[in-house]
Amino acid sequence: MNTIQKLIQDVSTTRTLYLDKIATVTEVEAGWKPDPQVWNIIEITEHLFWAEQGGVFGMWKTLYAIRDGNMVRTYESIHKDMPIEQVIDMTWQPKEKVPAVAAPRLGGPLSFWKPSLNSLQEILGAFGQDLKEDELRLQAHPHPISGALDFQQRVEFLRFHINRHQEQVSQLLKTMAC
Repeated sequence: MNTIQKLIQDVSTTRTLYLDKIATVTEVEAGWKPDPQVWNIIEITEHLFWAEQGGVFGMWKTLYAIRDGNMVRTYESIHKDMPIEQVIDMTWQPKEKVPAVAAPRLGGPLSFWKPSLNSLQEILGAFGQDLKEDELRLQAHPHPISGALDFQQRVEFLRFHINRHQEQVSQLLKTMAC
């Protein structure tokens, strides 16, 4: 398994764990909020969908801009060669404000957002088939909070991001059980 396949598989595993975590959550439970300022499970899942869809689209668009000669094939950043966790530690505040493009905005049933989020694995896999190993460390489109990232860090971010929100869902479920 090459690096790209491993990165894509890591996202798949994390996505499956997230979806397994919410598999038996009812629509009522999914819409429950312990506080108006806290996202519920529907909002978290919708956010994960928009963030990943935008992230994969941005990577693919940037990849083709590089290949077509419309962007420079480089990566100069203080984050060069760092794992995404280290970049996040350096660039994120404890409670970040979500970029508008990734904010939950439609609502609706969790039964819509679960398969929607799951469908992105096929798209990510197709991107992984298109991306070449020697392109992994080229600069991708910047992250709205962390700034310059390469393609490897961008795919690592997808895994990190789903996992981060899985922890939020776990906390919601614990709070609900009390």
